[in-house]
Amino acid sequence: MRHILLLSALLLSPALMPVVAHADSASSVEGKVQTLPDGAAVYKHVCQGCHMPDGKGAEGAGARFPALAGNPKLQSAEYPAYVVLNGFGGMPWFGVALNDQQVANVVNYVRTHFGNHYTDTLKPEDVAAMRPHLTVEDE
Repeated sequence: MRHILLLSALLLSPALMPVVAHADSASSVEGKVQTLPDGAAVYKHVCQGCHMPDGKGAEGAGARFPALAGNPKLQSAEYPAYVVLNGFGGMPWFGVALNDQQVANVVNYVRTHFGNHYTDTLKPEDVAAMRPHLTVEDE
C-alpha cells in the first residue's frame, strides 16, 4: 500500500508534471485548438508540454520526448508533418485535431526556431496531400 501511495505522489508531483503530462490522445485537444492562429500558439498549447518550451525535449518516468532543438530530422518538412498527422512511437496523432493550416504553421515554426534554420516552408496544400483519403471501399 505504501508503494502505491508513493507512486501516486510522484506521478502527481508538480515537478514531474511537464514530463508526465503528455497528450493522452489527439481527441483530448480537439476543439481546443480551433482558435490557435499561428505556429507559435499551436506549439505552446499542443507541443511544449512534452517537447518543453525550449524545444529540448525531456526524459523521465519511463518516457522520452525527443528534442526538436537542432534536430536534423526536421530538414525535410514532410517528416515532422507526417509525425504530427499520424503520430510516432509514444506521440499521439494530431491529424484529427489540427487543420492543414495549423499543421503547416507548427511545422514551419519548429523548423525555424530552437536553433533550426530551415527556410523552405510547408504549405497547407502539402499537408492536405499527406492526409489519408478513405474511400467507401476502404471502410
